[in-house]
Amino acid sequence: MNTLRETFIRELGDIYDAEKQLVKALPKMAKAAENDQLREGIEKHLEQTEEHVQRLERVFEQFGEKAKAKKCKAMMGLLEEGQELIKEKAGDAALIAAAQKVEHYEIASYGSLKSWAELLEENDAVELLEETLEEEKNTDDKLTEMAESVVNVQENEEDQNQRRKAA
Repeated sequence: MNTLRETFIRELGDIYDAEKQLVKALPKMAKAAENDQLREGIEKHLEQTEEHVQRLERVFEQFGEKAKAKKCKAMMGLLEEGQELIKEKAGDAALIAAAQKVEHYEIASYGSLKSWAELLEENDAVELLEETLEEEKNTDDKLTEMAESVVNVQENEEDQNQRRKAA
């Protein structure tokens, strides 16, 4: 049976890989975004994600471990879905939904890791994980706001196009 520490290190490797996958995927998402605000938000999150990778490396160090990625199949699947949407030119609303799925996965991962670090009494790790968790939650909130505005803009444009065709 795994100890909590072993489970923590394994899951730390999982989110480490997930963040590294995101560093590669976010530029493609930013390029696909039609809305400037969304593109800028994705670009800002890329910078944060690069910081997340560095923080995770510091957490590994605090546990006396070498930073080692464990293939994150969940992130691979989420990013595959996002790539399909980009290829289909599904639009910003779909891109936002894909990004929020990623954020929710990260929030769940960081929430568990933070709780486990607390149980292991690794206070420095708790602080680093909490900082990242809050950034992920803030990103999710911003995506929700953008989803509401982007969807409203798209609906208004569709309504105007339908009225023009009917006239």
